[in-house]
Amino acid sequence: MFNIRKATIEDIEIIRALAKQTFPVTYQKILTPEQIDYMMEWMYSAESLKNQMEKEHHIYYLAYEECEPAGYVSIQQEGPDLFHLQKIYVLPYFQKYKLGRQLFEQAIKGIKELHPEPCRMELNVNRHNPALGFYEHMGMKKVREGDFPIGNGYYMNDYIMGLDI
Repeated sequence: MFNIRKATIEDIEIIRALAKQTFPVTYQKILTPEQIDYMMEWMYSAESLKNQMEKEHHIYYLAYEECEPAGYVSIQQEGPDLFHLQKIYVLPYFQKYKLGRQLFEQAIKGIKELHPEPCRMELNVNRHNPALGFYEHMGMKKVREGDFPIGNGYYMNDYIMGLDI
């Protein structure tokens, strides 16, 4: 059984440790090692995570199996009725235990706590990411796609998926 709780600034190193174990594995067949390294620094440096939490108002949730961190999800309000599921990653070992579903449901619960009225949740997912099927299974639909420059000559080649909640 998993326990999910809201993360704080004090949890940045836990998030970083989970990212080091999940992000490269997720993208090893999609992105170059150089782009993975760039994106890890861009999104998961301690400074970047602190900025996300304090200035960009990302809300992170951490999942634990007993005392062991197993995954995380983050959400961010982008507009009056629009939220973005920024990140959702589960350690490979725990993926078979439906933790991704629980974290996805936690994202929706967190959004509803902030915004009880009907709204929309969107996310960006790499067009070649096997998790695309998971998001479709969770009810999300492709609404558009784009190639987004992230610096250093790299792009995120994503579908944007949406779900009305």
